[in-house]
Amino acid sequence: MRFAALVLFPLLLPPAPARAQAIPFSQHAALMQRVAFTDVTVTYNRPVARGRTLFPDVVAWGRTWNPGADSATRISFSRDVTVEGEPVAAGPYSIWVIPRAEGSWTVILSGAAHVFHTPYPGEAHDRHRFDVTPERGEHMETLAFYFPVVERDRAVLRLHWGTLVIPLRIEARGRP
Repeated sequence: MRFAALVLFPLLLPPAPARAQAIPFSQHAALMQRVAFTDVTVTYNRPVARGRTLFPDVVAWGRTWNPGADSATRISFSRDVTVEGEPVAAGPYSIWVIPRAEGSWTVILSGAAHVFHTPYPGEAHDRHRFDVTPERGEHMETLAFYFPVVERDRAVLRLHWGTLVIPLRIEARGRP
């Protein structure tokens, strides 16, 4: 009887992945916006401020940072676009940012699209770098990407965490 109980007991437990997996601190999110005939998709995990001073305590000035958690934040374009006035080919990219205490921030689109959020894959994978002037906004507790402006063939994508907002201007072609 004791042998049977030892053999059957493991069958009563849930499978190992169900027992071991906890709810993540940073929830997954996806955002898709059509601009003209182009789909712009952002997939990321959303870290929460939780009362912390974000810049420079959580995110250091002058160091390359992935705005997200776990997997690197990814943006993809279904067709060629222009970002901040620079042509960007269709396809997926990971997003990286170099924040600065003063002046413009650098936004990087890396060809290493499917990577972890740390470490930065390096300049050899950079496809585009844009200098963007940060804006101030209302406090955003959980990191967010959103499109506050969408016109026929152009849009503004915002990265917003804490009171800092990074706008990216995207233009798409009007013809398929």
